[in-house]
Amino acid sequence: MEPPRRPLPLGLDLPAGTAPADVRRRMEAMERLLERSLTIPGTRTSFGLDAMLGLVPVVGDAIAAMLGAYLLWEARNLGLPKWKLWRMAGNIAFDAAVGAVPVAGDLFDFAFRSNTRNLRIVKRHLDRHHPETRVIEG
Repeated sequence: MEPPRRPLPLGLDLPAGTAPADVRRRMEAMERLLERSLTIPGTRTSFGLDAMLGLVPVVGDAIAAMLGAYLLWEARNLGLPKWKLWRMAGNIAFDAAVGAVPVAGDLFDFAFRSNTRNLRIVKRHLDRHHPETRVIEG
């Protein structure tokens, strides 16, 4: 029997389970929301909530870092090694610190996608330790 699903914004319907495959789908959805949920019309350039929050001085970067910490929390629950967790935390801290710089930090938020980097770390771990969660993207 499949775990219950709860509807989320942006047409996402995510499982509430703790199985690695469920966690992977939730993390992918959060990364999509934070890094590439919107596209600039007429271009292929995408951005997300992280870049938009970065436009709000100080508080926006703090909120974006807290949202990014969700991926870190899920990774910890999956049992990633501490060195990978520290690397993920470093990505979040670097993004928040540089993003706090006025104007240049806002431009930086469009280029440095800490949540995408962190999801890549988790996917590599899951592909190695939980290969049944692997999804072939085409």
